[in-house]
Amino acid sequence: MTQPSFGVIGLAVMGENLALNVESRGFPIAVYNRTAAKTKEFMEKRAQGKNVKDAYSIEEFVQTLARPRKILVMVKAGSPVDAMIEQLKPLLELGDMIIDGGNSLYEDTERRTKDLESTGLGFVGMGVSGGEEGALHGPSLMPGGTQTAYKELEPILTKIAAQVDDGPCVTYIGPGGAGHYVKMVHNGIEYGDMQLIAEAYDLLKNTLGLDHLQLHEVFAEWNTTDELNSFLIEITADIFRFVDTETHLPLVELILDSAGQKGTGRWTVVNSLELGVPIPTIYAAVNARAMSSYKAERMVASKKLTGPTGKYDGDTKAFINKIRDALYCSKMCSYAQGMALLSKASKDFNYNLNLGETARIWKGGCIIRAGFLDKIKNAFNDDPDLPNLLLAPEFKQSILDRQEAWREVLAVANKLGIPVPAFSSSLDYFDSYRRDRLPQNLTQAQRDYFGAHTYERIDKEGVFHTEWTQTDKESLQTGTTD
Repeated sequence: MTQPSFGVIGLAVMGENLALNVESRGFPIAVYNRTAAKTKEFMEKRAQGKNVKDAYSIEEFVQTLARPRKILVMVKAGSPVDAMIEQLKPLLELGDMIIDGGNSLYEDTERRTKDLESTGLGFVGMGVSGGEEGALHGPSLMPGGTQTAYKELEPILTKIAAQVDDGPCVTYIGPGGAGHYVKMVHNGIEYGDMQLIAEAYDLLKNTLGLDHLQLHEVFAEWNTTDELNSFLIEITADIFRFVDTETHLPLVELILDSAGQKGTGRWTVVNSLELGVPIPTIYAAVNARAMSSYKAERMVASKKLTGPTGKYDGDTKAFINKIRDALYCSKMCSYAQGMALLSKASKDFNYNLNLGETARIWKGGCIIRAGFLDKIKNAFNDDPDLPNLLLAPEFKQSILDRQEAWREVLAVANKLGIPVPAFSSSLDYFDSYRRDRLPQNLTQAQRDYFGAHTYERIDKEGVFHTEWTQTDKESLQTGTTD
């Protein structure tokens, strides 16, 4: 067996599958897991007969690898990553490299990059999307760090990444924590996508009364369209077709309606507030998961708080198409918000992100892969300085053509008491962005009234403060002009 230079630490499902993916592309590998029994099981089952070398101590693992070593760490984000790095540092030599393939916070990656690069070791924070199937057959990879480090990994990463019509779904993202930052925003968009699909399902089921087979047919048909063809729509159609063998009921209806989260959606929201970039669809998706966790309270409230009931009494087929249009419009807004956040972070953090290339590597392997990502790629390639995706000609016309249906769906949802927070937040985003004047002039007046925070005027230059408690004739306005 050729001595491997690439190794994987951490043999949970993602680690195992990435290890097998690397080996299947012709690169021998070494593996290590903190629990020896897990390593032994992997070697006896999935890795049997493959070009894989096992190790049962961290020292043995490092010595198994040829220099320069490339070590992919697939352990839980946070302190476990730091602990593993501290174990590896004294064992590694100049030019060796650590790759963090977990969902680490980009700020942690920035810190680790500075620390390790200063000692002569390479460090790459790499976002990995695609779930267990993607990890095995081809994920979307978002590596950040130095360009030199990426070039050393490029021969492997381009082979193991998902392959689409215009190349492998991997590119050099940018310096420091850029890779994990882009993965964080990817996950925020994913939260928005999933919530929007859940709301479409709620509307189809509870305003039109569609059963699980009808829901399967609707989502399967939507997945054939240019607008909604995507991995998440595809798996949603599959989910509705699945029947529980014990109860003979649709399994989805037996699942507790309390959704979990691992932090990346919340991180996206927090960072957007820090950068001052509105992402209301993603906020709504994170809030919806939080609200779902209040199951016991909601059960009590459902018996005490009443609201409208009933079904939609119009043309069912026409309304299904309107829900489809509302979903597409809302989805466009969710992606527009995510790309706007990436654009702002790129400037503030000096990441120099290529948004067209970012959209391209999301076309395959990852959870948010969708047909219309090609349109997003083209929009940013045509205009790298595009301030908002909604202004790209194709997206602008798509949303203008569908907004009447979008508004009708929300009106019906409100009338029938169906919560659609992500649909509503998306339309609010669109309506706010398209208006040349918002009511924050009053907000500024209030701030000046109670805190002398000053304001600017639309009719002349300068910064002003008013003594608002004076009568009209005695009002006192002071200001400085440029």
